[in-house]
Amino acid sequence: MDTADVPPHSAEFLATVAARELAGCRRVFAGVGLPTLAVDLATRTVNPGVELVYESGVVGAHPEAMAEGIADSVLVSGSEAMLSMDALFGYVLQGGYVDVGFLGAAQVDRIGNINTSVIGDWQRPKVRLPGSGGASDIIASAREIVVVLRRHDLYALPAEVDFCTSPSPARAGRQEGFRQPPGAGVATVITPLGILRRPDRHGELELAAVHPGVSVAEATENTGWDLRVRGDVTVTPRPRTEDVRLLREEIDTVRLYLR
Repeated sequence: MDTADVPPHSAEFLATVAARELAGCRRVFAGVGLPTLAVDLATRTVNPGVELVYESGVVGAHPEAMAEGIADSVLVSGSEAMLSMDALFGYVLQGGYVDVGFLGAAQVDRIGNINTSVIGDWQRPKVRLPGSGGASDIIASAREIVVVLRRHDLYALPAEVDFCTSPSPARAGRQEGFRQPPGAGVATVITPLGILRRPDRHGELELAAVHPGVSVAEATENTGWDLRVRGDVTVTPRPRTEDVRLLREEIDTVRLYLR
């Protein structure tokens, strides 16, 4: 197989690895950023029949160009349905019809809590972020969550997030009087160093794969907790040359997400 020598921290590498996670999935709730690249690539490679759902109410999107946001008109044109947000979240998502929620994040901790609100103290944060959007609902209801991170360090992967925007099932289950949501939570985290997976909805993230040129020690040393390493840890296959060509020449031609 003709593979491309792009570095693991590149958007091309991360988007390709993320796209492979969608093989065999029927319905994906897609976020913006790297998830946008990944779902577009997946429809051209591993899963042409995947049904794309967006927070703006679009179901079954067939965009003719890359979406530059969840309200981009290219998502509406040619889509199979356009629902109100009440219908989308109340019937499609909470009804259990979403296989994968595909999200970005600033931080993910050891049990899969997501932070997209603030870095640092809530009262005096170092960085203020966009917030949840639909992520809290997605993590609560989708059958599994895939997260793509542009960083793999002690800040992006702390033992506990600075602020819990979207709680994992493990955290939600500890809340007194709180009904456990049906979603399985974060199942996979793709980073510039490797792939982390959770063995079950209440377990901790574990190192399942390292990217080419990355050692297990490098991945564990840059994680904010004592990261477990699976006995069958693998090396991530490189993107195909065709994957990179599609991303650069047909998908993100304006270099909005590719850097």
